Amino acid sequence: MTLAVMLQGTASDVGKSVLVAGLCRILYQDGLKTAPFKSQNMALNSGITPDGQEMGRAQIFQAEAAGIVPDVRMNPVLLKPTSDRKAQVVLMGKVATDMDAVSYHEYKPRLREQIISVWQSLAQEYDAIVLEGAGSPAEINLRDRDIVNMGMAEMAACPVVLVADIDRGGVFASIYGTLALLQEHERWRVKGVIINKFRGDVALLTPGIKQIEDLTGVPVLGVMPWLEVDLEDEDGVALQRGKYLRTGERPIDIAVVQLPHISNFTDFNALAAQPDVRVHYVRSPDELHNADLIILPGSKNTLGDLAWLQQSGLAQAVLQANRRAVPVLGVCGGYQMLGETIVDEVESGLGTLPGLGLLNTITHFAHNKTTTLVAARVQGELPGMLAGCADVALQGYEIHMGETTLTAGCRPLLWLEKNGIPVADGAISEDGLVFGTYLHGLFDSNVFTRNIINALRERKGLPALDITLDYAQYKSQQFDLLADAMRENIDIDRIYQIMHQHQESAC
Repeated sequence: MTLAVMLQGTASDVGKSVLVAGLCRILYQDGLKTAPFKSQNMALNSGITPDGQEMGRAQIFQAEAAGIVPDVRMNPVLLKPTSDRKAQVVLMGKVATDMDAVSYHEYKPRLREQIISVWQSLAQEYDAIVLEGAGSPAEINLRDRDIVNMGMAEMAACPVVLVADIDRGGVFASIYGTLALLQEHERWRVKGVIINKFRGDVALLTPGIKQIEDLTGVPVLGVMPWLEVDLEDEDGVALQRGKYLRTGERPIDIAVVQLPHISNFTDFNALAAQPDVRVHYVRSPDELHNADLIILPGSKNTLGDLAWLQQSGLAQAVLQANRRAVPVLGVCGGYQMLGETIVDEVESGLGTLPGLGLLNTITHFAHNKTTTLVAARVQGELPGMLAGCADVALQGYEIHMGETTLTAGCRPLLWLEKNGIPVADGAISEDGLVFGTYLHGLFDSNVFTRNIINALRERKGLPALDITLDYAQYKSQQFDLLADAMRENIDIDRIYQIMHQHQESAC
């Protein structure tokens, strides 16, 4: 019998994704073949499986924590918002359609059988599965067609542990209110509560814990302290809450423009892990003042975010900084924005708009999305600060719906290996101060990253540093730190007991 438990939250961004990763790591350490599962994920941070399927980054890093290769079955439905009202629907790794919220709510019952089939397929292959909910199970307006919280727990016939974030305040009210809004058969399924992100002496919580247990009949399984572990975030909520607002002084300052529809900002986690780099996210022109490098990240609404750049004054600020010889990098949608022209009748419907004009490129959007893992190599001869990166090997992935053509005065940045044939990617200006690429994950290569950082150090009169950071090993260490902290602060034996003792018939 496959062991299973589901972590649901009292709200979004309570730390479910991280705790699922930690529990996956614990089960893996204990010798169980373990997989994560989230039936429906809404996020702009996505990645690619080895067979070219798109899924949420949260389930990818949870799979890494479990010591397994990511599989699209672990996230069969991915919603990627393209505006405040619409989202791209990705089913089993491929784009299905675009829908507004009402249409999707009506569509959800049609997904139920597919989700059940995927769940059963995983359950046959793994000893244990750790499921993750989305938002809160107490969204009573969505209960009738739920496929990701209690609806999913019913399909999987698994117990639920509720996660509550004490850092945002009102933790006991959120626990009590969530449980009070659940129907009786749903509340029966909740076997414990984890209080997350606590700062201070746990003894101060003891009276409150006893009272909430008396009031609800649900035991508190542990109190997790605020952890400084460096793991990927599921979506942009973390940016909105200021998680990446790093104020510490470091020699190299890298500014990432926080676009309204920013996607795959996890690209820069490996960069931020470098000990001499401060990565900070900016939303106003004055925040670019001290930047040694400006990065335009990916976007799920390239033309909409380009218009925001213009309106916010950031576009002009980026151009002015580049005239002062500050280098500018664009990744995916950010790369498209750096060009002369973007033609989009697909994603935003805004038609043809001029880009920032920093690269001699033209981008045309297409209906077909490119999704692939890829090996790459930096061009053999590059100007300026990228000279030290010549011929460096890279690994990464592509997720984009546009094709970019280079015109006069522009050369490719990379060669991608596709079916044994080198294919040009990206572009670099003649002076080497502006460059862009469709390749996500390029900073995961320490050789490439250190060459870039050392070039920035040299521009400031600082000596180069010989630092070796194996990012895959670094992430593995973070998973172990998380697992250790969870074993220390949560009753893991009780969670094992909950999984073993829960009995009901699955769909």
